[in-house]
Amino acid sequence: MAVFTPVSDDDARELLQRYTLGELVSLRGITAGIENTNYFLNTTRGEYVLTIFEVLTAQQLPFYIELMTHLAERGVPVPHPQAMRDGARLTTLHDKPCTIVTRLSGGYEPDPSPAHCAQIGQTLARMHLAAQDFPIHQPNLRGLPWWQETAPRVLPFLEGEQAQMLKTTLDEQVQFAETDIYRALPNGPAHCDLFRDNVLFDGTYENPRMGGIIDFYFAGCDTWIFDVAVCANDWCIERETGAFIEARLNAFLQAYASVRPFTQEEREAWPRMLQAGALRFWISRLYDYFLPRPAQTLKPHDPRHFERILRLRRQVAAPALP
Repeated sequence: MAVFTPVSDDDARELLQRYTLGELVSLRGITAGIENTNYFLNTTRGEYVLTIFEVLTAQQLPFYIELMTHLAERGVPVPHPQAMRDGARLTTLHDKPCTIVTRLSGGYEPDPSPAHCAQIGQTLARMHLAAQDFPIHQPNLRGLPWWQETAPRVLPFLEGEQAQMLKTTLDEQVQFAETDIYRALPNGPAHCDLFRDNVLFDGTYENPRMGGIIDFYFAGCDTWIFDVAVCANDWCIERETGAFIEARLNAFLQAYASVRPFTQEEREAWPRMLQAGALRFWISRLYDYFLPRPAQTLKPHDPRHFERILRLRRQVAAPALP
């Protein structure tokens, strides 16, 4: 159960007095999620999601809240943070920061088809372009400096070959970040965590419709090709092996490129970025598995999944970008 902060109906009614969203109809906890407490909040004026932030502070949150607002106002299907009577989009509940956003329609697809992959590719490219003029800059807090800081903490839990692969890959990423190719990569606000459970679809399996992208709370400014790689490493693979499913990958990349064509530098960086995407989540899953936070109540993901993906990305040549 990922509802860490209990919220009563009376709590919700008091909160809604700060908004013009109508009267409370129903409140139901959402069991998904690791970092935050979430509730479905239905009112006489619509369906919303109440999020209470358990880790991020009020000082850290404006980037995420304003980015979602920026994207929603430009037609990208993302949750739209709602303004209170005083115009603010952040408030507090039980002494923790919270926000209310619009509830998107649909559910997540655990086994996406090429049609699903094409829709997320197109939407991701639209999101990148829409965020180009977003005025707030915040680096990806789980980017290269965090990998360098965290790797020494997880290395003692690895065996020889595993540790060597992690250190070698990290060293290569550090060196690559100093190259002219890396510096020329298009960049800006990126989701950085766009796994298949962070996207909602309506319609049928055969004819899916994009419901929207959720959970922006790992977002940050990074290269857009890193965001594409993170997505490809989850959406376009066989779960058991990490190998790419060609039809899914082609559909995803072609759809993305139809909205924002890839640059030559991105084509050259693509194999390295696929490794970067795998390394980031291998390190974070190792950290959550071996060094869990004291209050962490959910079972951490198996880090071996991204170990397999990273090994494969190092052994097998990456398919070329369109």
